[in-house]
Amino acid sequence: MAEKLPDITKSYWRDSVKIPEFPRLEKDIQVDVCIVGGGITGITSAYLLAMEGLRVAILDANELLGGTTGHTTAKITAQHDLIYDELIKNMGKSKARLYYEASMEALAFIKSTVEKSGIDCEFTEQDAYIYSTTEEYEEKINKEVQAYEKLGIDGGLVDTIPFNLKIRNAAVMRNQAQFHPLKYLVHLVDEITKKDGQIFNHTTAVNVETGENPTVLTSNDHRVTAKFVLACSHFPFYEGMGLYSTRMYADRSYVLAVKPNKPFPGGMYISADQPTRSVRSVTINGEEMLLLVGESHKTGQGIDTKKHFDALEQWGQEVFGIEEIPYRWSAQDLTTLDKVPYIGEITSGQPNILIATGYRKWGMTNGTAAALLLKDIVLGRENIFKNLFTPSRFYATPSIKNFLVQNADVVGHLIKGKLQMSNMNPKTLDNDEGAVISINGERKGAYRDEKGELHIVDTTCTHVGCEVEWNSGERSWDCPCHGSRFTYTGEVIEGPAEKPLQKYDYKMIDNLTSEDSGY
Repeated sequence: MAEKLPDITKSYWRDSVKIPEFPRLEKDIQVDVCIVGGGITGITSAYLLAMEGLRVAILDANELLGGTTGHTTAKITAQHDLIYDELIKNMGKSKARLYYEASMEALAFIKSTVEKSGIDCEFTEQDAYIYSTTEEYEEKINKEVQAYEKLGIDGGLVDTIPFNLKIRNAAVMRNQAQFHPLKYLVHLVDEITKKDGQIFNHTTAVNVETGENPTVLTSNDHRVTAKFVLACSHFPFYEGMGLYSTRMYADRSYVLAVKPNKPFPGGMYISADQPTRSVRSVTINGEEMLLLVGESHKTGQGIDTKKHFDALEQWGQEVFGIEEIPYRWSAQDLTTLDKVPYIGEITSGQPNILIATGYRKWGMTNGTAAALLLKDIVLGRENIFKNLFTPSRFYATPSIKNFLVQNADVVGHLIKGKLQMSNMNPKTLDNDEGAVISINGERKGAYRDEKGELHIVDTTCTHVGCEVEWNSGERSWDCPCHGSRFTYTGEVIEGPAEKPLQKYDYKMIDNLTSEDSGY
C-alpha cells in the first residue's frame, strides 16, 4: 500500500522550479500592450510581442504561474477528449479541421522554441489515447475515429492499451507531446525581462477605461495605459458587454503524483467514460512517476474533496500499484457553450481589448494557440484561426441548449444557497475543520485552523451573490455558480470575483452564546 495522501495540496510543477519574483505595481505606467494574467497565455503573448519590439507589461493578481498553468497535467496535444465528431456536427468540417490545426501549430511552436533555445523542460513526444470501457462510449470512440479520418488526423482505432486495464476500444493520435510547463515558461519569462518587459505580481486588475488607448485600473489605484489590453486571466477580469459569466462554467479536477509498482509503457491516456481517468509519466527526483488525473465536477458542486483524491488513489492501486504519493493538487478551468475557446475582441466595437479564455482543461495547446492569435491581432496580421475562435460567434445547436442549462444551474444554486442554513456551532469545530454556520440567522463560513484559531467569513460570493461551499481538500470556499474560490480567510484565489469575502472577528464569535448565534 502507498503512504497516506499528503496533508497539504501542492503542485509538483511549482515545487520543483524557482519562479522569479516580481514587485507590486507602485505607479502609473504606459506601454504598448498590457497583459492581465501570468499563465501560459499571458507569458507566451508577452514573449511573442516583446520579440517583435513592443513594450509589454504583465499584471498578475497573485504570483506568476500560480493559477491553472501551475496546476496543469501538461499534455501538449490536439486530442481534447471526444471533440472532433461534435465539432463537425456543430460547426462543419472546415472549422473542425482548423481547430486541429491550431492545436498542432501550438505544439509545433512549443517544440521549436524548446529546440532553438535549448530549454531543459523534459519535452518528449508521446502518442495520445482516449479509451472506452463501456458500450456507450465504445460507439462514441468509433465516431471520433471516423472524424479523424474525415479531417486527415494522424491516428486511428486500437483495441488495447499497454497496461492492466480492460477497455473496449481507443482512439490514438500520433506524435503528441508532454513537458514540464514551468521550466519552459520560466525561460520565456527570462527572455521577456531581457527585452525590458515589465512584470508585476500582487497587482489586481479590476476594470478598463475604454478608448483609443485603453487604461487598466488596478485595485491599488494605479493605472496602466496601453494601445492594447489582453485579458489572459483565466476568467476575464473585464467582461465588457460579452456576458461571459453566462457563457462559461468552471470545472475542477484532481491530480495525484504517484510512484507505481510497475514500469510505465509510455504514452498519454484519458478515459472517454466518467469519472475521467487520465495518466501520463513524469520524472520526480530522478524517478519515473505517474500523474493520475480525474474526478471532474463543477466547482463548488462536488462531494467531499478528499473523497475525489481517495477515488483516484484506489483506481491507481488497482491499475498500476502505488508505492508512494509525494504530491496531490487540483485545478480548474472554464468551458464555453460550444467547447471552443473565446479568443479575440472582447465585444464588437472594442478591437483593442482582447480576451483568451475557456480552454476546457487543454490549456497547453489552447493557451499557446491563443497567444499566437493575439499576437497577430495586435500586429494587424491575418490569421486563419480568427473567425473560429472569435468570442462573438454563435452556433445555435450547442449554444442555446447549453446556455439554458448552465444558467438554470446558476439560478438553482443561487436560490438553494440562500435557503440553506446550518445549526452547527463553531465552538464544536475541531482543528483543521470548516463548515457553514448560522449567526443571528445569517449564513457564515467557519474554519478552525491547526493552531485552534477560528476564522469566520461571509459566505456570499462577491461576484454575483451566490453562496460559497467549504472545500475540505483545499481548505477553501468555492462558489458553485461561476467558480470563484477564496482562502479560508476570505482572500480571492480564483476569479471572476475580485473582492474578498467579508471577515468577522473570531473572538467576538467565540464569546457568543448559543442563543446569540442562532444555533
